[in-house]
Amino acid sequence: MEYIATFFTHFGAIKYSRFLASKDIPSETMPVPRKLSSSCGICVKFNTNESINTLISEDIERIFLLEGSETKVIYVNE
Repeated sequence: MEYIATFFTHFGAIKYSRFLASKDIPSETMPVPRKLSSSCGICVKFNTNESINTLISEDIERIFLLEGSETKVIYVNE
């Protein structure tokens, strides 16, 4: 499954990208797509079949599930 995680800070995005790499989950750090909003403007796009609950960090603002051209919010850090 393909996901986009948005973050509160640039540091949080970089830290999360490194976390995914340590779990051998391929990811791409990139600007947040316009249709999604973000505090810092940077997101991490990744693919995994692992349970998303094991990949949540306090740095994440939101996680979106990508389904074709549609995005669905599946996690919000409140």
